Amino acid sequence: MSDFNVILLIIVIVVTVLVFLFNTYLLVNYQHPDDHNQAYFPKAVVVFGLSVAQLSILMLPADVANRHACQRALYNGACDLTLPMKDLWYAVYIIDAVLVFLVIPFTMFYYEGDQEKSVARRAVGALMWVIVIAIVVGLVLGILYGLIGKVDFTVRHLSSTTIGFTTDYSQLTSRSPCLVPTNSPNAVRSIQCSAYNAGYGAEATWSMRTTFPQYLIALTTIVGSVLFTIFGGVGIACLPLSLIFAFFKRPTAVITRSQYIKEATILGKRARELKETTLALQREERSSGKGRKWRKEMKKVQQELLYLEEDVQRLEEAYPQGEKADTTWALTVLGYLSKLLLGLVGLVVSGAWVAHIIVYMLIKPPFSSFLNQVFIKLDDVWGLLGTVAFAFFCLYLILAVISGEMHLGLNFGLIAIHPMKYGGTLMNSFLFNVGLILLCSVSVIQFCSKAFALYARATTAQEIFGLTLESLRGIKYLFRYNVFQIAFCVLSVVTLVYYLAFGWRRKKRTAAGV
Repeated sequence: MSDFNVILLIIVIVVTVLVFLFNTYLLVNYQHPDDHNQAYFPKAVVVFGLSVAQLSILMLPADVANRHACQRALYNGACDLTLPMKDLWYAVYIIDAVLVFLVIPFTMFYYEGDQEKSVARRAVGALMWVIVIAIVVGLVLGILYGLIGKVDFTVRHLSSTTIGFTTDYSQLTSRSPCLVPTNSPNAVRSIQCSAYNAGYGAEATWSMRTTFPQYLIALTTIVGSVLFTIFGGVGIACLPLSLIFAFFKRPTAVITRSQYIKEATILGKRARELKETTLALQREERSSGKGRKWRKEMKKVQQELLYLEEDVQRLEEAYPQGEKADTTWALTVLGYLSKLLLGLVGLVVSGAWVAHIIVYMLIKPPFSSFLNQVFIKLDDVWGLLGTVAFAFFCLYLILAVISGEMHLGLNFGLIAIHPMKYGGTLMNSFLFNVGLILLCSVSVIQFCSKAFALYARATTAQEIFGLTLESLRGIKYLFRYNVFQIAFCVLSVVTLVYYLAFGWRRKKRTAAGV
């Protein structure tokens, strides 16, 4: 094995270990105190799921590096000393699908089950729900694969005349790219190969059945692409703007004790009314179950509870207490300055993403290769610099998805709210966000492999997510006409306008928080 591949293998092993360690650290620091020293199985699923999602995204830069190992080979099959990327892609995304549709739902049902029931009864109840989900998903996949699990490649029959072998290529020019027999009547006036002139009548459709792993990845990509387009399109604008506006909404000075007591009294009244509302909902649940009205009211209570916690945090920031109050205030100021800096950097990255989608993916032919050339130039500076920048842009999309999910859930109530808070995240919130990241990570890879097709050319990811996916019967038009990319850009622009118009405002709340 060549030295390059040994180094690449070592990097892959080291990065995998670091990812697992980082996610373990993340779990320990973000978990809710109620989950300390318990819920070990959900914690293991969270760490494993986050690691799979992050490694799947980092596999695309690894795929690019793996391609460089064979850049001197005459053809792809001549180099067999690289990582088996196709097998790795299939393994990761089958694990991804199993986690999203089976393991995470089982874990969430088990974790949210009635605590008064025994462990066995909670496990059986969760298993029954998972079996129902598995049957439905299996039937859908089986029926779709049996009926339309094929790819349709459009091919054109090309033909041209032949001549004897020659070493004289002096007659080839930009206007005459073909060798033409000297006795041909078209020898003088021909400026194109006859294969170039084949009409549309020579086109035909070549159909073949795709493999089931490829079809599974394709359908998972479609589901993930819908979520990614919505959450990512909203989040690509909200992520930097929320950080910048947080700086402008920061407490500019320490308030007085009387102001603190006044605000704390109002917050205490809101907390009591929320508690009374919660108790009323608990009584309603015992008497009539969880109806549509109950779920709507519960989501509203969860939303107001998050607003209440944010207001409590702001009040504590504006009036630091204890022996190290001055140090706490200084750290608060530095924290908001960091948010401003990260927000400005994020604004540049978000702008670069949207601009790249427009000039490279939506305009035909591409107006510019933009970020592709940036990564290539960075690779010229240092071998892995472009790959690192490439990985950063891919990971940024996942952060945008989480940001979009939080803003849509918190401000519009379109989905369940599962916030990730330092030292206050319950396992069901962890599991929900891990499932969302896993589902969208497939789409992020497909999106990035197409957005950076020039930089990631000739990779295994392009083979899986490129022509095969875009030729899959029934869904090929979604990719052929850039439906997801157009929707992504439209949502990002609409969100930008909305956030600039209303995002800076702070909603006035009554004691009840409504």
